[in-house]
Amino acid sequence: MTMSEKTNHLFWDGCDVVELAKTYGTPLYVFSESKIEQACQELQTNFIKKYERVRVAYASKAFNVLAMLKLVEKEGLCLDVVSGGELYTAIVAGFEPEKIEFNGNNKSVAEIEEALDYGVGRFIIDSIQELDVIRAICHKKNKIAKVLFRITPEITVETHRYISTGQKDSKFGIPLNEEVLFPLIKRAIDAQEIDFYGIHFHIGSQLSDNHTHLAAAKVALNLVKQIKERFDYDVKELNYGGGFGVRYTKEDTRQPYAYFLDPLMEETIAFCTAHQLYRPTIVIEPGRSIVAEAGITLHTIGSIKTLPDIRTYASIDGGMTDNIRPGLYQAQYEVTIANKQDEQPCELVTISGKVCESTDILVKDASLPNIATGDILVTFTTGAYGYSMASNYNKIPIPAVVFVKEGQAEVVVKRQTYQQIIQNEVIPNHLLKEERK
Repeated sequence: MTMSEKTNHLFWDGCDVVELAKTYGTPLYVFSESKIEQACQELQTNFIKKYERVRVAYASKAFNVLAMLKLVEKEGLCLDVVSGGELYTAIVAGFEPEKIEFNGNNKSVAEIEEALDYGVGRFIIDSIQELDVIRAICHKKNKIAKVLFRITPEITVETHRYISTGQKDSKFGIPLNEEVLFPLIKRAIDAQEIDFYGIHFHIGSQLSDNHTHLAAAKVALNLVKQIKERFDYDVKELNYGGGFGVRYTKEDTRQPYAYFLDPLMEETIAFCTAHQLYRPTIVIEPGRSIVAEAGITLHTIGSIKTLPDIRTYASIDGGMTDNIRPGLYQAQYEVTIANKQDEQPCELVTISGKVCESTDILVKDASLPNIATGDILVTFTTGAYGYSMASNYNKIPIPAVVFVKEGQAEVVVKRQTYQQIIQNEVIPNHLLKEERK
């Protein structure tokens, strides 16, 4: 983030944010390629090149578009997808199939078939029933699927309850019930259609402490040991998930990747050495931490409503349709006025969206300069789950996405049109032909 003394405008990866708003319109998602590359390079330096037999799979649910997938592939990362749509995007992008892992708690038969046909490298099995479904499809297609079982490590984390996934009462993963889990693993080991690769967990998102990852890793490592003892089978891969936190506000702490990964690798190596186990390939699945801080969202301020001694509302030309996280998770953000970077904050303003919902509030009591209709509001750290969770509620179009790098800008997702919003709608013939009486 920089400011030009000549224009007093905010710049993002060398581009004037106000000019971006004029050129491409608002609302607008803007991503810094340089920041995404920096995150990928940090992972290369502090993990991929530092340790043997490790992989990084970008959790694409954070932001899955063709340009992003090409960028992370260029940076040497693998890919994690959780739906047929995300997989289809990866296929169109030409992402190497062996480097794709397919996650998700309720994969359809059609999705599994498409993944097998494409040659996806890993299936993360999330339920007891899924193994038999994959086996049956593999048998029909004469294929072999590499699988990991996602376990529920029964670890409670300090994050919003809606993004906590490793606790015992979670919709994700297979419970740590020996009478269920070990027979399931044995069936996978014995099945001709299955290549049992190992164990996966994901304990939650937006985490800033490494203790919960370490606690879950110990659970998974003990499971590796028991699999060796019971079945004389070497687990090939351990997937420690992601969830590494980012900085949304000044109060948030972003830890470097090494803060999480070095202790995890030390624990893993020490455990396997002490118990004379083959050390599995270690996989991590960062998503938010790669892309969140690279993204900003631009809005134009419209109507301003001041309630004396109560608050001032400034309405923007978007809202929960392009960023549902404040309404869904009570997420907090930092904002600024792109065209008034030389002015000091002097008032508290509540930024409200244009959607017809009282919960459509982006930021409460933001400290801003004197605002006016037409100002360009910038919301920081919107690269993850902004575009991914965008909707057409109130028939509002989904914004365009622009990549910027060293002063150059390029559209990577065009702005949705009204016609595109209704392109799948049909008026039944009986309504078209209805006669007036």
